[in-house]
Amino acid sequence: MTDLPTPPGTAETFTCPRCARSAVAERFYGPCGACRAELVATQRGEAKDVTAGRFEPRMHVTPGAVALKE
Repeated sequence: MTDLPTPPGTAETFTCPRCARSAVAERFYGPCGACRAELVATQRGEAKDVTAGRFEPRMHVTPGAVALKE
């Protein structure tokens, strides 16, 4: 008999690729819940309010300079 994929939304059982804990039951393959919580606590950055200035296009050539072939 062939292996059928599990239905969506059910938990898969696997070994955590980060901490090697066996029999982790998660919906998607990846770090276990404890590893994810640790990563969020240590790697999350602070949000910054970034305001961009008004866009001013630059003129790298003068208008009509393309037509001037010397």
